[in-house]
Amino acid sequence: MDDTPPAVAGTEPPKPPSKPLSSQDPVPRPEDAPGFGDDTLTPLHPNHVKVLRIEISLFTVPFVIGSLVLETALLLPAGSFIVPVVLAAALLIIRVPLRRYHARGFAMGADRLRVVRGLLFRSDTVVPFGRVQHIDVNQGPLERAYGLATLTLHTAGSHNASVHLPGLLNEDALSMRETIRAHIKRETV
Repeated sequence: MDDTPPAVAGTEPPKPPSKPLSSQDPVPRPEDAPGFGDDTLTPLHPNHVKVLRIEISLFTVPFVIGSLVLETALLLPAGSFIVPVVLAAALLIIRVPLRRYHARGFAMGADRLRVVRGLLFRSDTVVPFGRVQHIDVNQGPLERAYGLATLTLHTAGSHNASVHLPGLLNEDALSMRETIRAHIKRETV
């Protein structure tokens, strides 16, 4: 017979304690970092989906017009050009913005900003506030109409020197900028 107690539903086995860093182990381990394993991301503002839909609609208009022109040329049976193009445009307008919205998120910690994005190629970027050179809050005409903004952090270094976080409520973006700026001031003093 097996003497191990049965697992209780909804409980996890205890994790082994991580060993403290020593002089023999100079490289910090990811599991010792504050917030490691914290998967709670703040979603973008829901108006970001509307802005993405309008942008994709504007992108698909030339293709729909081109298919209408080819349709009037009577090269192929009726609907051979327009039907696939309109179906593809509808799929892009309806589905892609929702997927992009759900694939993005951020988490602002006490000393860092984590930005997650990507559908096919996932990117999880952590920007320590100590590396930030300057911060921009940008608004295009569509973002301004919906009260949204894009927060851009420019960091020291050449690889991924700018991190963009679109789809934030303008007030939230301005507040985040001021919070990061205050943290940078505290570090430099």
